[in-house]
Amino acid sequence: MQQEIIDNKEKDFSYSWVSSSRFLFYCQVALLVSVILSACVALYTHRYKGKPKVEVPENTLYNPKYK
Repeated sequence: MQQEIIDNKEKDFSYSWVSSSRFLFYCQVALLVSVILSACVALYTHRYKGKPKVEVPENTLYNPKYK
């Protein structure tokens, strides 16, 4: 009975600092990579698509043309 408790303590997440810190480190790395990738995708989908063709009235030009 005592040996089972000792064996389970070695497998416990909160008891083993080495395995838990390694697991949390990899979770943080995965979270950081997913945030960076999602930000890149969001920037790509909302990118600047170019200069639009805008109709400017002739009377508002630098040298206006009046009728």
